[in-house]
Amino acid sequence: MRRREFIPSSAGAVWSLGVNSRFFRRLVWFVLVYTAIANLIPTRASFAAEAKTVLVLHSYGQDSKPWSEYSKALRQELERRSPWQLNIQNFSVISARGEQEDAEYQSVDYLRSVFVNHSPDLMVAFGAPGAAFVQTHRKELFPGVPLILASIEQRRVQSAALTENDTALSIKHSIPVLFGNILQLLPDTKTVAVVMGNSPNELFWKLQMVRELKPLTDRVTFLFYNELSFDETLRKAASLPPHSAIFWLQPQVDAMGTMLEGDRALKELSAVANAPIFSYDDSFFGGGIVGGPMSSVSVTTRITAEVALRILEGEKPAAITTPVLQYGPAKYDWRQLQRWGISESRLPPGSEVEFHEPTMWERYRWQVAAACALILLQAALISGLLYERRRRQLAEVQVSRRTAELAHFNRYSIAGELTASIAHELNQPLGAILTNAETAELMLKSSAPDLGELREIVADIQHDDKRAGKVLQRLRSLLKKAPFEIRDLDLNEIAGESVQLLSPLSLAQKIDLRGFTAPVPIPIRGDPVQLQQVIVNLIVNAMDAVSRKPSTERRVTVSTARDVNFAELSVSDTGLGIPTEKLKEVFESFFTTKAKGMGLGLSIARTIVEAHEGEIWAENKAASGAVFYVRLPLAASFSEREVSGRSNAQYGPRLDS
Repeated sequence: MRRREFIPSSAGAVWSLGVNSRFFRRLVWFVLVYTAIANLIPTRASFAAEAKTVLVLHSYGQDSKPWSEYSKALRQELERRSPWQLNIQNFSVISARGEQEDAEYQSVDYLRSVFVNHSPDLMVAFGAPGAAFVQTHRKELFPGVPLILASIEQRRVQSAALTENDTALSIKHSIPVLFGNILQLLPDTKTVAVVMGNSPNELFWKLQMVRELKPLTDRVTFLFYNELSFDETLRKAASLPPHSAIFWLQPQVDAMGTMLEGDRALKELSAVANAPIFSYDDSFFGGGIVGGPMSSVSVTTRITAEVALRILEGEKPAAITTPVLQYGPAKYDWRQLQRWGISESRLPPGSEVEFHEPTMWERYRWQVAAACALILLQAALISGLLYERRRRQLAEVQVSRRTAELAHFNRYSIAGELTASIAHELNQPLGAILTNAETAELMLKSSAPDLGELREIVADIQHDDKRAGKVLQRLRSLLKKAPFEIRDLDLNEIAGESVQLLSPLSLAQKIDLRGFTAPVPIPIRGDPVQLQQVIVNLIVNAMDAVSRKPSTERRVTVSTARDVNFAELSVSDTGLGIPTEKLKEVFESFFTTKAKGMGLGLSIARTIVEAHEGEIWAENKAASGAVFYVRLPLAASFSEREVSGRSNAQYGPRLDS
């Protein structure tokens, strides 16, 4: 039985290949030894990565402004510029101001216990309370560790207590400059309320302000809210008299002993205050204050970081001196200027205005310019189009006028062609009237005239007179020159009158003119004279076409029909037809196949039909001849009940006379 051997997993990949040579064993041992030696030899990067511990002491709490902002900015600056790995630890000295007598010693013991194994490489104390704490207990708090007193007003530095391991980066607050800024922006100010707390540090600054603001007391009343709770302060700030302002000195501890940290207090005050708020440090900027000359967080922390790096590199703190930091250029919140109606013309020269909300032009300058250019271009195009539209309308009016004149002339030419037949049609009733009148005269000369016969003669005279009157009426309607008049019509009636008008001419030319109507009325809307002219033109052209054909079958048929939405009229003949290549030209102006024709009849007919929102076209018949179609929309408002109420006999199923 074959024995299995245990193979370590680290070398399993080699042995599993079945390779057992001396070369591979030596290679594995070389790699393991090289790795171990490499881990034991420190490199330059490992030295650079050696951690440095920085102890940051905060006045009050770690979120108390303005020092909390300085601490955050310092951390960012150090981490960005430091060649070492940094261990930055933050501690608040709030417990050092407890009511117990040994509270500060308890805080000292706590810090010593935290760093019992390894003292910090650097201490940084922000603000006067933190500086006072660490200077008071300097002997107990790592006396050999370098100390930087940062963001501390020069009046609060205990210069006598500074050791060779200490350096102070002080700033200067000019109270007259801060309050003078308020009066420059708001020259009518009568009251300034100072929002502050009741801690020892804040009481110190109250005394400083009272002393330095004495020259202004004859002009301004100063109200100090240090003896109020913060809720009472909010109520006071909401009911200040007109021409008031508020100076914000971050209240750390109010009169009731309540701690106020972070931005909440300033936001609550800004929400209820009826006067603009000013302050002294740009850590409050953007939180509801107007602005003015202020200490700069970025400048202070940049200098603090430079000093800290020099100390960490081995330079003695006492040998490092920095000038007292002054206020930077005044800066203002544009939103607050707008809120309180403060003109930018009152700002000091060189002021910076931030949070400026750009105007539409500033934000979208190119877009607005492009839009304006496009609008102007569109306006120019629209103006041009309106001008062209006006010209077209005038041209259309002129064309319509000329078309009407041509149509009227066309009707006169048709009337000229009908003169013989009209005269023949008039002669019949006129001759009958004359005969009946002479007969009546002879009967009246008799001694006993037959009254019944006379009544019949008079009735015949009236009938013939009406017949002659209808002939003249049809002629008058054809020749009438009247403006375009739209009204309700029946296509059957218009077609019937046209056929009756041309019946004498068809008889004279020996042409069989027939008409067929739809079994129901065909309501349309249009001008009766113009529509009749279209039908007459088509019938006359058809009669002329069959008269040129040497055949005994000379017939013209007029038919009407209707469907759901349209009315249709057709005029067909048995003539020679239209050449196929000319079908599209028959409605063009001056196109004619007559020897003496002007070529305007069908062109005028198309214009009239299109003006009635219809269409007209021509086709050749399968056998011989041509047919013209007119298609018009049915009248939606036409009362079919009225039409159906008329007598069918008035129209008749046929149009031939």
